[in-house]
Amino acid sequence: MRVLICDDHTLVRAGLRRLLESFADIEVVAEAASADEAVIRAREALPHVVLLDLSMPGRSGFDALAELRRTCPECAVVIMSMHDDALHVREALARGAMGFVVKEAAPAELEIALRAAAAGRPYLSPHVSAPQLQALRNATPGEANIDALPRRQREIFEALGAGRTTKQIAADLGISVKTVETHRARMMETLGCRNAGELLRIALRLHDRP
Repeated sequence: MRVLICDDHTLVRAGLRRLLESFADIEVVAEAASADEAVIRAREALPHVVLLDLSMPGRSGFDALAELRRTCPECAVVIMSMHDDALHVREALARGAMGFVVKEAAPAELEIALRAAAAGRPYLSPHVSAPQLQALRNATPGEANIDALPRRQREIFEALGAGRTTKQIAADLGISVKTVETHRARMMETLGCRNAGELLRIALRLHDRP
């Protein structure tokens, strides 16, 4: 997995590089210290995953995220932030982030988030508390034609809203991970989702509704 690290602190980037390169099959292909540089380096290095800090000088990490999704749609973006409130999480997902990890996260959690993003699976840090997830559900705009989903896809959709991972859903339903991913792609098409993050937002919003 090729990773681009984006953080304005040199020591933080150095520490993240050492950490990520200690994980199997992960290579740090470039670093960036600003939002503008993040976009440039992504175009040059073509990483599989961009690890992006929200708080950088100049343009915000949100601006970088939006431009990365426009210009490098093949790159998954994992947001790294000191903020874990619903507003920041919702905005990150709305702009196309595949994952959201707080800076207090354990190294193992960061590895899980990166690997999930590289595989096209959304990841939210466990530090995002239940009340914040509820705020995400209540504040997500738009309508979803959930009734159009076949029974199996509805089951998977509800499991996503309950916070189940792809592997857990596959085990729960007695189907393969690949089958879950295929159903998820079809759900995105049916519901008009541009990415897996949008699908997760809708699932969170509608979870537990009758």
